[in-house]
Amino acid sequence: QLQFVESGGGWVQPGGSLRLSCVASGFTTDYKAVGWFRQAPGKEREGVACISYSGGITYYADSVKGRFTIARDNTENAAYLQMRSLKLEDTASYHCAVSSFCNVLAQMRPLEYDNWGQGTQVTVSS
Repeated sequence: QLQFVESGGGWVQPGGSLRLSCVASGFTTDYKAVGWFRQAPGKEREGVACISYSGGITYYADSVKGRFTIARDNTENAAYLQMRSLKLEDTASYHCAVSSFCNVLAQMRPLEYDNWGQGTQVTVSS
């Protein structure tokens, strides 16, 4: 299957940190942007951050700006999401996907992304 494999999720207290990873399985991320999305129960999938192939362009949703950092390693076909100062509302399943570009002018749209992974669960709770 051509999809990402995400890992690194878990349970953390508010204010804590987690680092998520996703690795492409069966395909390459060459010349593609990579995005992280999240979906909480009963809510729509939300774009969190994306990064261009070179890493020179990044986008963050307002809800995570200043707390999350996206990075990638093209030699490993991998991307990462460093999450700090986690809040209760960050609880969700986090997913990776690829797109032709990382659009910094508009909210990330799931329809523009492919090769979705199964996700890794992040639970922020005291």
